Parts: sequence; C-alpha cells; structure tokens
Amino acid sequence: MPPKVDSTEVKIITVKVFGGEPGPASTLAPKLGPLGLNAKKIGDEIIALGKKAHEGIRVMIQLKCQNRQAELSIIPTSSALLIKELGNHARDRKKVKNVKHTGDLTLEQIKKIAKVLESEGRSQANSFAGTVKQVLGTAMSVGCTVNK
Repeated sequence: MPPKVDSTEVKIITVKVFGGEPGPASTLAPKLGPLGLNAKKIGDEIIALGKKAHEGIRVMIQLKCQNRQAELSIIPTSSALLIKELGNHARDRKKVKNVKHTGDLTLEQIKKIAKVLESEGRSQANSFAGTVKQVLGTAMSVGCTVNK
C-alpha cells in the first residue's frame, strides 16, 4: 500500500504543453493520481489557461498541488515569448509541420522580453545585458532577425 500523502506538503509539477491543448493524459495521470487530483479536470484547466494568450505555442505550466487542490501558472520561456512577439503562431499541428518562425523584431521588443524573463527569475545572467544576449541567441535559434 502506498504511503499517505501529507496534506500540508506542496508538490510542484511542471509540464510542457501546447497552449490551448490539454496536457497528455499519459504523463499527467501518474503524477496527479497519488496526489488525489483528477487528470481530466486539470487538463480542462490547462486548456482554459493556455487559450487566452498562448494558443499554439509550447509553454511550461507549473502545478502547485496541496491538499487535493492545484494552482496552475504559466512559466514564460524566452522562445515562447519570442514566438508570441512575432505573431502568426496559431496553426493546426497535425497539418502544418516543421514551421520556420521567420520575421523581424526590434531591439526594444527583445529588451521587453528580457525584462519579463528577469522579473520572473528565469535568467541566470549576472546583468541585464547578459539577459538580452541570451534572448538574442534564442532569437537566432528560433529563426528571426533583430533590427536596431
């Protein structure tokens, strides 16, 4: 018999899903079952959370589980913020494959993304300039260009 779950303990689960789509039940159910949470209900909450601003973008979702209650939040990643800033990210994943995210961003947009990452504590750079360089590198790997 499995051990009892401590109701005061906070369990943090992170899942990477496409915004507006439920997380894969095969990965959510084994993580949520021992905590007494319903995977279908959490999947519906993930759909509602991601449909607002991150439709079609792969984002990190953080679940804070305590006392059979889950609190969901979106953790911004630099690639997700860049694709969102480029726009034109909604697509049918089953029909459209291997999308190249091409476009131009300004340095101000890059600084705005770097500020969001730094305020969330997602960058491990020592200075703001290091965070900007990190976002520029991610922009290069995503496939967009940056203008001054």
